[in-house]
Amino acid sequence: MLRTHTCGELRAEQVGQSVTLCGWVDTYRDHGGGLFVDLRDRYGLTQVVFNPPDSSAEVIEASKSLRSEYVIAVEGTVAERPTGMANTKLATGAVEVRVNRFRLLNKSLTPPVSPRGKESSGKESRGQESRGQESSGQASSDQELSGQELPSEDLRLKHRYLDLRRGKMQKTLILRDRLIKQMRDYFAEHDFLDIETPVLGRSTPEGARDYLVPSRVHPGSFYALPQSPQLYKQILMIAGYDRYVQVARCFRDEDLRADRQPEFTQLDLEMSFVDADDIMNLLDGLVARLAKQVRGIDLQTPLPRLTYAEAMDRFGHDAPDLRFGLELVDCTDLAAEADFRVFSSVANSGGKVRCINAKRGMRHYSRRGIDALTKFVGDYGAKGLAWFRVEEDGKLNSTIAKNFSPELLAQFAQRLEAQPGDLLLFVADRWEVTCKALHALRTKLGQEMKLYDPDAMHFSWVVEFPMFEYDNEAQRWTAMHHPFTAPLTEDLPLLETDPGQCRAQAYDLVVNGCEAGGGTIRIHDATTQQKVFTLLGIHEQTAQERFGFLLEALQYGAPPHGGIALGIDRLVMLFGKLENIRDAIAFPKTQKAADLMTEAPGEVDEQQLQELNIRIRSSD
Repeated sequence: MLRTHTCGELRAEQVGQSVTLCGWVDTYRDHGGGLFVDLRDRYGLTQVVFNPPDSSAEVIEASKSLRSEYVIAVEGTVAERPTGMANTKLATGAVEVRVNRFRLLNKSLTPPVSPRGKESSGKESRGQESRGQESSGQASSDQELSGQELPSEDLRLKHRYLDLRRGKMQKTLILRDRLIKQMRDYFAEHDFLDIETPVLGRSTPEGARDYLVPSRVHPGSFYALPQSPQLYKQILMIAGYDRYVQVARCFRDEDLRADRQPEFTQLDLEMSFVDADDIMNLLDGLVARLAKQVRGIDLQTPLPRLTYAEAMDRFGHDAPDLRFGLELVDCTDLAAEADFRVFSSVANSGGKVRCINAKRGMRHYSRRGIDALTKFVGDYGAKGLAWFRVEEDGKLNSTIAKNFSPELLAQFAQRLEAQPGDLLLFVADRWEVTCKALHALRTKLGQEMKLYDPDAMHFSWVVEFPMFEYDNEAQRWTAMHHPFTAPLTEDLPLLETDPGQCRAQAYDLVVNGCEAGGGTIRIHDATTQQKVFTLLGIHEQTAQERFGFLLEALQYGAPPHGGIALGIDRLVMLFGKLENIRDAIAFPKTQKAADLMTEAPGEVDEQQLQELNIRIRSSD
C-alpha cells in the first residue's frame, strides 16, 4: 500500500506516529519559511506541514512547486496543532502531519471545475493566511462550501471526473451506496432471491419508446433494452421463485425532465401469493428502515394511504406533498348561485370552481403578489385567479365582492373555514385544469409561505388508480400503469361495460410530493390479459407476436402475483435533498440524452454499419 492512513482518519490518538498519506492538494498556503497543504481524499482532509526542522530545506523548496489537484504522497509524523490553532469543523482538525519526505505522484492542469465548488480562476492563495487559519477547502470533507458558486452544469458534466471530487458529490454517492445496501440487506432478511434479468430482450409496447440494438447475427432484427424487467419477473413468479428482487438498469427513449434520465436504476421486486396490502406492508418496513438509518427519522407505520380519487379531490394531484395542508375545496354549488359570470357560467356548464384557503396569506401577498400568482396559474391553463381577503371582522373583501350577496359570501367563508388574515384563491375551469393549476399553486404557496420544514420527509401511498386513460387523439384507451395490471376484483365486469370507471390494483409510493415508486398486482390468467390487450388496441395477433411467451406461460399454473419498482435515483435525490436527479447519478445524461464527457452518442464507422446491415439515410 502506498499509504498507511486515509486523509480523514488521523486523530489525537495517533500523535507521535509515523504515517504516509496520499491524496490531492486541496489548498496550499505559503508562509515564507514553509508551506501548509490541505491534503484531500474521499475520506476527508488533513493539514500537512512543510516546515523546519521536520522538513529539510530541499523538501521545502520542492514543495513550493505544488499546485491544486496535484497528487502527492507525504511521509511524516502526526503532531498536535499548536494551542488555539485546532479546527473544530474538521474531523482531523486537532492534528497535522509534519512532513519529512514527499513524492509527486502526478501533476494537474488548472482545473476548469474546482472540487472546492467553483470554477477555478487559475490563482492560488499563497501567503494570504496566517498559520492555523483554515482555507475554505477545510470547512468539511463532506459538505459544500458556503458562498461559492458552481460553474454551469454543462461544464461540470463535461469534466465529470473533476466534479465527482467535490465533497457534496462524494457524499451523495456514499448515500446512494448506503441506500442500496440497506435495500439488499432488508430483502435478504425477508427471503428474497436476487436474480438478474436480460438486458437484451424483445421490443414490447410498454409506453415509452424502446432503445433498439441491431443484431449482427440476425440481419434486420433488433433487441430492445429493457424499460423494466416486468415480463421477466412475471415469468419468474410462474417459474416458482416467489420472492424476486434486483437492482435493475432500465432504459426509456422519452422526452426528459429534471427528474428523468434515459437510463436509470430501480429497485425491482415481485412476490407470489400476495395482495396489494402485503406488498405495501413490506415496503412500509423498508421505508421505515431507510428513514431511520439514513436520515434518523422515526416513521409511524403503516404509512398513510389515499385513494387516487381522494388525492385528486383534496390536492389536485396523484402524488401530493403532505408535509403541509392547503387542501383544495370544491365550491361549485355555491359558485352557481353567484352573479359573477366567471363562476356561474363554469359551474352551470359542467366545470368546477375550487379554492385554496392560504391561511394567514394576507401577510405574504400584496395585490402585486396576487397578480403574480394569477400569471403563474395562467401557465397551467387557468384563465384567471379570483381572490378574496378575509378582513378582521371576518368578511370577505375583493374587487369582485359586489357580485355576491352577503349571505352567499358568508356561505363561502363557512365552507372554507375562513379566518381573519386568510387569502382565498379560486380557479374556475374544467376539472382537469383546476387540478393542474391549483396543484401548482399549492406547491408554490407551500414553498413561498414556508409552510413545511425542507428537511422533513413525508411518505404515503396512493392506491386504486384508474385502470385506463382515454387518448382523445388516438381515440382509444391507454393503460394508466402498464397492460399487465389487474383490475380490482369488484370492478372486473367494468372491463366490458365501462372501462373508464374500472379501478386498478395499483399503488404508488409518494415522498414529499414525488412518485418514488409504483407497483401493481398483475393479471395472472390469459383470458383477462387478452381482454385488457383488446381494450388497449393490442389485437390478438400483435399480442402473440409481442407477448406470446407470457400469454402461453400464464396457461401453465401462474400464481397470483404482484410487485413494485422504486426509483433509486429519485430516492437518492429525495434523501439527499437534491434539486436535480442528475446530481444523484455518477455519470448522467443531459436533458438531450447526451454524455458530455464521452460525447455519446457518437457516429460509428461505415464497416460497423455494414456488419449490422444498416444504412444511414441523409436528413436532406
